[in-house]
Amino acid sequence: NEARLREVAARCGARAHVHVADVTVRAEVRRAVAAGVAHFDRIDVWVNNVGQGISRPPSQLTDEDVDRMMRVNVLSALYGMQELLPHFRARGTGHIVNISSMLARVPFAVNRSAYNGAKHFLNALTANFRDELAEDHPGIVVSLVSPGVVYTEFGKNAHHGGPDSRSFPLGQSAEEVADVILGVI
Repeated sequence: NEARLREVAARCGARAHVHVADVTVRAEVRRAVAAGVAHFDRIDVWVNNVGQGISRPPSQLTDEDVDRMMRVNVLSALYGMQELLPHFRARGTGHIVNISSMLARVPFAVNRSAYNGAKHFLNALTANFRDELAEDHPGIVVSLVSPGVVYTEFGKNAHHGGPDSRSFPLGQSAEEVADVILGVI
């Protein structure tokens, strides 16, 4: 959402840089990485905070449903990690933070099955990426954050619709999750 990004950038000051991209397209991720490096001379931290839910039980999932959940929730992060890696390797340092979901660990929401599975895949991919880099590139850190319910429009924007996430009890604000991410960094 370019308008919202520009609003946030305006609050962040003159150094903020907005680059709109569809991160489910590898070429656009590559351009985003290049734009970040060109604007700031380097990237220190990359947060893969892309996700979309789905409202459909596993018995009704279509190929398109599963493909969409994988493209948005897994491939977007994989593209970010892979496209950024040469830059981090050249610098010998960097931090990747992947945002998953507690549903990847405790998949109790039946209507979110394809989302749960995709985020579980992201968890495994994150762990394997970390292990791959640990020996030869110890200065590159790969982290995972798995929030529970976050009070955003996530539920309303789920594939096939869904309840507003802000209506659930025991959730957390986006700012609280941002504080956790900042702490991880």
